[in-house]
Amino acid sequence: MVNSTTQKVSVFSFEFIRILLRGTAQVMFQNNAWTGLFFMAGIFWGAYLEGQGIVAWGALLGVTVSTLTGWILHFPEKDKIQGLWGFNGVLVGCAFPTFMGNTLWMWLALILCAALTTWVRTGFNNVMAPWKVNSFTFPFVFCTWFFLMAARAMHGMPTTHMADPSLPAVFSSVEHLHGWACLQLWLKGVAQVFLINSWVTGLLFLIGLWCSDRWAALWAGIGSAVATGAALLFGASAFDIDNGLYGFSAVLTAIALATVFYRPNLKSAIWALLGILVTLFVQAGMNVMMSPVGIATLTGPFCVTTWLFLLPRIKFDEVDNPDHSNWDIENKKHLFKEHLKQEIEEFAEEELKSEKIE
Repeated sequence: MVNSTTQKVSVFSFEFIRILLRGTAQVMFQNNAWTGLFFMAGIFWGAYLEGQGIVAWGALLGVTVSTLTGWILHFPEKDKIQGLWGFNGVLVGCAFPTFMGNTLWMWLALILCAALTTWVRTGFNNVMAPWKVNSFTFPFVFCTWFFLMAARAMHGMPTTHMADPSLPAVFSSVEHLHGWACLQLWLKGVAQVFLINSWVTGLLFLIGLWCSDRWAALWAGIGSAVATGAALLFGASAFDIDNGLYGFSAVLTAIALATVFYRPNLKSAIWALLGILVTLFVQAGMNVMMSPVGIATLTGPFCVTTWLFLLPRIKFDEVDNPDHSNWDIENKKHLFKEHLKQEIEEFAEEELKSEKIE
């Protein structure tokens, strides 16, 4: 049970399940168990629809292992309650069965990598703290890249579903699309955040986001639509577009820049749109960079682009000296309210002085 003072939680409590669901939701910056439930439902639906049900169970195992690792290492209780130990682990759990064959050694490697992301996240955040930015999902990206490359040298983790290492070659681009196909591409861009290729999953993800933050749901949709549309205009690979592979990193960038680290307003909207477009080119560039080793970019393009847009610490809100090292939404709301209160008091003082002068 949860103790309101110490926030202690038992592993065998209902609250622990809620923490796991929050960990799933935190992939898209949401501290909401209902959102996590919709996300997990979308993962199970899409994974079984593709005949890859082990991806769903991998996601569940990954979020559990990474959360328990934070528990064992006595990392901050606040991070546990918000699900921040779990979001990298759930992505590891999706990635390993997606790219590798179903063997005992793959599952053992998944457990090790999911646990690794928990303390790697803490280490990366410590390193990046002076820059006032967060590591986001990069612990998942960094650790998974090494495990996937290691699989090339280990038969125990068969590279069954990984691309063959190759140099960039000629590819076909999309020529004709009808309305229903466009809608599917749009929703697949959202679903691929968890490496799921299903428009139904994308719809469930948007519903989950809507339960937590309507702005986040709106910008997730905008991110996928703008990135996919721009990829079509620039003649990107038809295969990548058809599978939503140009949308998912842009979805995360859009949510981060438009709703999480800046308040939704005109300035942050323009900044987010620029971020979405830059994410598209970073995605394409990283696709080419990673193709010689046959490794997916994962959410690397989102991490790189969002860092590039947050590191300048440009002030779009009323908060001076913005700190992007965490996304504690409630704390940010408190800061905004405090600053607004201060501005109102200063305005009232100015008005009082003006009246006295008159």
